[in-house]
Amino acid sequence: MVIPPPHEIPPMTSEPPASASRMTSLPRALPPEPFAPEGGSGPLGQVQYWLAVIFVVGWTGVVCGGLGVQFGSWDYPCPLCMVQRNFMILAALGGAYIVRKGMSGRISRRDYMTGWGLCIVGCFGGGFAAWRQTMLHILPGDPGYGGAVLGLHLYVWALVLFVAAVTTIGVVLTFANETAAEIVPTRGVSARLGRAALWFCGIVIVINLVSVFALAGLHWYLPDNPSCYQLFHDLGVIDGECPILE
Repeated sequence: MVIPPPHEIPPMTSEPPASASRMTSLPRALPPEPFAPEGGSGPLGQVQYWLAVIFVVGWTGVVCGGLGVQFGSWDYPCPLCMVQRNFMILAALGGAYIVRKGMSGRISRRDYMTGWGLCIVGCFGGGFAAWRQTMLHILPGDPGYGGAVLGLHLYVWALVLFVAAVTTIGVVLTFANETAAEIVPTRGVSARLGRAALWFCGIVIVINLVSVFALAGLHWYLPDNPSCYQLFHDLGVIDGECPILE
């Protein structure tokens, strides 16, 4: 081992190397900011949640009205009527999706969009079916199908409600940043009403399924102009065949 002469040995200094000084001069990383949920706050931020509750109760109530006319006045629904009911139920299920997510305490933007997307699909499909049935009876002198409520047939009212629902969703989504809170109370009135709305919707869906099955009986389709509950004739509870109405 060769030892260099004393004049060639670099003097010892207390200054840090240049690389170390550069490292100490770098800015320190700031701590992460606390999570702040998106959407509005206060009563305005709960608008979309409560609108979803209204959609569940409202569309389920409309289906209940159709069931009331069906069982109260023996006004049997035609296939187009049942198509409109099914799309009403789909619109109610879109609102029910948002309400169910809200019962967990948090609704993400994706949850809102999924729920309202289902509502729009239901309203668009139901609106087309209602428009189709309205056009079938648009000629002067045509009495229409079924009875009238406040001067309009049920399918005309359905068309009006479908258009109004799509318009309402569009207006609310325009102000989505103020009306779509991510944090929803899981206790109190909002939770109780949300749970009651879901139960209401589920019970009416079951009743509607039973009524459709009773109308169609052991067949794959409904007649164009149903005149009885075919299931009771198929099972032999009622003798004879359903009368055929033109």
